[in-house]
Amino acid sequence: MQLTDSIQYVKGVGPKKTAELKRLGLHTVYDLLMYFPRTYEDQSVLTKISELQAGETATVGGTIMNVSERQGGRRGMNILMALIGDGTGVLQVTWFNQKYLKSKLKVGRKVFVTGKAAYAFGGRGQFAMSQLHSFEIMDEDEEPASRAGIVPVYPATEKLNQKFFRKVIAGLFGEELAIHDLIPQRVMKSYDLLPRQKALQDMHFPADFTALKAARKHLAFEELYLIQCGLLLLKRQARENSKGIRHLLSSELTAKVRKSLPFELTADQARTWQEIQRDMESPLPMRRLVQGDVGSGKTVIAMLALVKTVENGYQGALMAPTEILASQHYEGFCRQLEPLGIRIGFLSGRLTKKKREEMYARIAAQEVDIVIGTHALIQEGVEFAKLGLVVTDEQHRFGIAQRAELEKKGTLLPDVLVMTATPIPRTMTLTVYGDLDVSLIQQLPPGRQPIRTFVRKPDRRDLIYDYVHQQLAAGRQAYVVCPLIELNEESDLPSAEEVYDELCYGIFRDMPCGLVHGRMKAADKEQVMQAFYEDKIKLLVSTTVIEVGVNVPNASIMVVEHAERFGLAQLHQLRGRIGRGQYKSYCILVSEMKTENARERLKIMAETSDGFKLAEEDLRLRGPGQFFGSMQHGLPDLKVADVLNDMDILLKARQAAQETVASREERRDILPILSLQYREQFENITDI
Repeated sequence: MQLTDSIQYVKGVGPKKTAELKRLGLHTVYDLLMYFPRTYEDQSVLTKISELQAGETATVGGTIMNVSERQGGRRGMNILMALIGDGTGVLQVTWFNQKYLKSKLKVGRKVFVTGKAAYAFGGRGQFAMSQLHSFEIMDEDEEPASRAGIVPVYPATEKLNQKFFRKVIAGLFGEELAIHDLIPQRVMKSYDLLPRQKALQDMHFPADFTALKAARKHLAFEELYLIQCGLLLLKRQARENSKGIRHLLSSELTAKVRKSLPFELTADQARTWQEIQRDMESPLPMRRLVQGDVGSGKTVIAMLALVKTVENGYQGALMAPTEILASQHYEGFCRQLEPLGIRIGFLSGRLTKKKREEMYARIAAQEVDIVIGTHALIQEGVEFAKLGLVVTDEQHRFGIAQRAELEKKGTLLPDVLVMTATPIPRTMTLTVYGDLDVSLIQQLPPGRQPIRTFVRKPDRRDLIYDYVHQQLAAGRQAYVVCPLIELNEESDLPSAEEVYDELCYGIFRDMPCGLVHGRMKAADKEQVMQAFYEDKIKLLVSTTVIEVGVNVPNASIMVVEHAERFGLAQLHQLRGRIGRGQYKSYCILVSEMKTENARERLKIMAETSDGFKLAEEDLRLRGPGQFFGSMQHGLPDLKVADVLNDMDILLKARQAAQETVASREERRDILPILSLQYREQFENITDI
C-alpha cells in the first residue's frame, strides 16, 4: 500500500466511512497516519470499583447491568444512565444529550470506562463517573484486562468512534508501508532521533510514556525542522537568485536629516539603523523586519532608510494599512523632508481619477522621490522609474502577496523593510518570520507619557464616565472601545452602537461624539477618524478598528468595555493609541472578571507596559494555535510541535536547518520533501 493511496482502500473503511473521513480532511493513507491522538488514557492499571476513591481519575472494566433513560432540565435534556458492575461493586455512568448511544448500551455488554470518580447522588456510597474521559464497548469475547495499557484518544465524531480509529490505524502498521525518513541521517544521528516509522507507530500506540515522549520529540523536531528549512531556503533564494541594489556608504543627506530631528535616537534605534545601513550597502536585497513596541520610533528609522535610497538616486515607497495612517506619515515626511528638497508624493484610492493619473505620471518620470500610500501603491497603473526601497507598515495587515506585488514594481529587486508594532515573542518570530532578519526596538523614546492602567468592575461605570467627562471638559479626547458592533441575540454584551447611543445622548450630550466600526464604508470611517484627529470629535466610540494607525496626541484616556473579551496583545495595541502627547494618560479596563483566566490576564495588563512580556503571556494563556492564526503569514499549521513549550526543540531544529541549507547535497534532498509535505507554501523554491 502506498502512502498516497486513497483512504477508501484502507481495510475497515468502506464508502460511508470514506465520506465521513473526508469531512475531517482525511483523503489518503498518509493523512490517516498523521491524524494523531488528541490525548492518551493511562489504562495500564484497572481499578476495582470497590477500590475507587472520590476525586481520583481511574479506569474500570465491567459489564452493563442496567440502562435507563429520562428527560431532565428546563429544555428537556436527554439523560442516559447505565449501571456497570465488575463483581466488587457497581458504578453509575451518565450521558447527557447522547441519545444515539441507547441502541449500543445493551445489558450484558462488557465496557471500559475512564473518568473521575465521585459519589453518586442518593446512591448510598455508590460511585459515579462525574467526568467521563473515555468509554468503549468491547467485543463480546474480549476481557477488560486485555485492553489495559496506554490508549490513544482521537478527535472522534458520532459516526467515527475511538474503536474505529484505533482498529483502522493499528491495521495500517500491519501493512507494508513505505515510510521513509524525512530528515537526513546525519541530522537524525546528531539529535538522537528515532526512525520515522517507529516514531509514527509510537505516537499512535506507545508501549509506555517514555516511548511516547521519544516519538513526540522526533515528530515535533521533524515538523519544525522542515518549516525552518523552507523559510531559510526562501530567504536564500531571494538573496542569491536576485540582483539587489548596492547603496553607497556615503550618507550626507541622511546625516543631515538625523541632525534635524528634535531628539537623539535611542540606543535601540541607533543599532537598528546601523543594521539597516549594513543591509542596504550590501549587493544582496535587504529583507528585514523591524519589530518595535507601540511608540518606539520605528517610523523615524524608516524615514532615514528612505532618505538613503533617495540619496543614491532611487525612489522609495511606504505602504500603510489605512488611509489615515498613510496621511499622517505623509504629513510628517513633508514637514521633515521637503525643506531638504526631497519630493514626497501621496497615493490613495480616494484621490480623483485625474489626480491619481497625475501622480502615476510623476512617479514614472521620477519626479517624486518618496511615495506614501495605502494598497493603492500596488494598483496596475503604478510604475516606478527606479524603485530602491519598499517599506510596509504593520506587515500582518497585508498579505505576503500584496508585499510581493509592490516589490515587483522595481526593475532590480528593491530592498524591503517590514515594520510591526505587534510584539511577537521570540519563539514566534523564529517560526513566523524565519525568512526575515529581525531588528528589535524595545526602548521608548524620552518624553513618551507612561500610561496608568486600572481594572474596574461595571458597577463603577458612572464614576468612570464622570471622570472621562472631566478630562474632555479640560480639553482632552477619549476613546471608548467595545467588543461588538451591534446588539445580537447570542450575547448580552453592550455593543458599540448601544454604548454610543447611551453616552452620546446621556452624560456626553454636550460633547461632540463619533462612532467607528469595521462595517462602515471606508470613506465614512475615514471621515470620522479625520474629525477625531482634528479635535472636532471629543469622544470616539469604536471597535478594534482603531487598534493600528491613529496618532492623536491630545487623546489621553481610554475605556475598554468587557476587556476580558480581548487578547493581551490586542489590549496593548489599543492602549498604545493614548499617551502619545504631553498629557498624563489613563486606560480603564471594565470587566466582570468572572473567570480566573480573565482576572489573571487583566492583572498582568494593569501591571505591565512591556509589549514583549505581554505577548509572551498572551501566547502562554491563549495557546500557540490562536496566536499563529493572528499572524496571517500563510504558514502550515503545526500538528505536533508547540512553539510555546518546545522552544528547546525549535532552536535545535533551526540549527539543524541552517546546517542543511548550507550543504548543497542536503538542500537537494530536502526540496522534494518540502514540496510534498507543504505544497503551495514552499513549492516555488528552486534548487540553489
